[in-house]
Amino acid sequence: MCEKRYVFCKFHYSTLDKWRVPHKGLNRTMTEMRSAKIMSGRVFAGARALYRAAGVSGDDMGKKPIIAIANSFDEFLPGHVHLNKVGRIVSEAIKEAGGIPREFNTMAVDDGIAMGHTGMLYSLPSRDIIADTVEYQCNAHCADALICIPNCDKVVPGMLMAALRLNIPTVFVSGGPMEAGTTVLADGTVKSTDLIDVMYATADDSVSDEELLNYEKTVCPTCGSCAGMFTANSMNCLTEAIGLALPGNGTILASHSYRKDLFKRAAKQVVKIAHQYYDDSDDSVLPRSIATKEAFENAMTMDVAMGGSTNTVLHILAMAQSADVDFTLDDIERISHTVPCICKASPSGKWEISDVHRAGGITGILGELDRAGKLHTNVHSIDYPTLEAKLADWDIMRPTCTEEAQQMYKAAPGHIISPEPWTHTTLFDSLDRDRANGAIHDINHPEIHEGGLAVLRGNLAPDGCVVKTAGVPPEIWKFRGPALVVDSQEQAIEVILNDTLKPGMALVIRYEGPKGGPGMQEMLYPTSFVKGKGIGKQVAMLTDGRYSGGSSGLAIGHMAPEAANKGPVALIKNGDIIDIDIEARSVNVELTDEQLDERRRELEAGDGYVAHRNRHVSQALKAYAAFARSADKGATRDPELINKLSGLD
Repeated sequence: MCEKRYVFCKFHYSTLDKWRVPHKGLNRTMTEMRSAKIMSGRVFAGARALYRAAGVSGDDMGKKPIIAIANSFDEFLPGHVHLNKVGRIVSEAIKEAGGIPREFNTMAVDDGIAMGHTGMLYSLPSRDIIADTVEYQCNAHCADALICIPNCDKVVPGMLMAALRLNIPTVFVSGGPMEAGTTVLADGTVKSTDLIDVMYATADDSVSDEELLNYEKTVCPTCGSCAGMFTANSMNCLTEAIGLALPGNGTILASHSYRKDLFKRAAKQVVKIAHQYYDDSDDSVLPRSIATKEAFENAMTMDVAMGGSTNTVLHILAMAQSADVDFTLDDIERISHTVPCICKASPSGKWEISDVHRAGGITGILGELDRAGKLHTNVHSIDYPTLEAKLADWDIMRPTCTEEAQQMYKAAPGHIISPEPWTHTTLFDSLDRDRANGAIHDINHPEIHEGGLAVLRGNLAPDGCVVKTAGVPPEIWKFRGPALVVDSQEQAIEVILNDTLKPGMALVIRYEGPKGGPGMQEMLYPTSFVKGKGIGKQVAMLTDGRYSGGSSGLAIGHMAPEAANKGPVALIKNGDIIDIDIEARSVNVELTDEQLDERRRELEAGDGYVAHRNRHVSQALKAYAAFARSADKGATRDPELINKLSGLD
């Protein structure tokens, strides 16, 4: 295994075994490539023989950087079905740029397919497996640099966690979002649709089987991650905002030819920064130098401003821990109080991801936040030395914006139904620069004055919980009603579909947290079904599990501590009055501390903190549960417990 050469404190690092040698003809130093130890000398002749057998030229060994390509190609996922083609493009571009490409695959779970049954238990745990896979592959084979090709939900954060652990030159380039669908309704109305619409229709008794089939056939017309600001697209946007991906990463459609151009540019960029690091000892290009606390705060500010998925909270906390950055739920809570929502994309608003792209994409949002004084300016990225320099070139509202940027942001849907990528080069006639009524608003014309995400606390969630405020109808920002308590997502679906859940009730879904699930199920079905039943603006939903980026309504997730960790949500009974106030950032049950203590004693004298349901839990899921922490810690593995049990520190 190749040794890591850096040990990091909170925000800085110190060099341990960095090799510095004079560069021929120049007064500068070089950093020895990680692969150097196996690319010379008699001891590692066997390793070189195996590299030769895999197609590496002996003339390149020790002279060119080995670039690992972490590809999440998977035929289960429409967001990943085309990534085998992407891998070939990236590989060839790396060769042309002077690197040695070595591609491998990670796993990927499709949350939409896994949803509504116990398959969803495996989704969040896959994040750790993906992170481990990338770390294993890069360290086992002494990769010098890394390019990650993710697209959907847990793959993006899993690869980010690995990149921040490894801290080698890294570039991210996702597979791109799906086009929105076009569905002709029974009355002849033509409607822009995405995955969430067919799920709403499922629970709507007025929708016939024939109409439902029409939705099924039309809502997902192309390859790519789902068309709205769901978790996958939220994470790809966040990766761009934090500085580890090129402009357009979060918003160029998978079906557009400009996406193909982005793959080539990303491949060239990873070779470029590899040379910057190894030839010039330029540490600024390393992931941990880019993903500082300030960069995390900028990325979360952007996320709050666009009302991204609540799942991004889990993932950014996990990323920060991988980077040894002191960024916590308290920081997210602080940001949510000061940043308004200036972009409401589907499912919270009418805009699809392609509309956000036309308005300037992520650099468009960052540009508005920068003008509002909401960003740290002392950050840089894989492609620019300063945030100001990047925005000067890529913010479409600035007179300095390049022609290249303006052209890229004109990329439009092609409306070609096909799983094949890059099927067209359709362009919008103009860019959306309307900052009062367009897809991106300025700070003086926010979509909502509160941020798109908020952290709530109270006696139901003393360690916090999360709500996507951008998706909550204003009339239920304050809610008070009796609890209906269930111990699983399956039970939740049952009480919704059989109309046990009535308007005015608060549905509490517990024992679906990281330990309790185990696996922290994503619950798009319950939120979709309450909307399909026509009661989405009349009920609240609370869970120690999580919701999809496609969820909307008063859906509060990530309640911490979770029920399985002796959280107060385990003490709630049917009929208890739940009180929620988003503006006050509070979530409470109307019980005194004494009453809660009495219920705790009763519970612990009985069955204890166990769910009343019938669910088989595999050994793999038990292994995840053994180390999982609650959502306020990102549902990550407990490092103290791991160190204790391993005997290693």
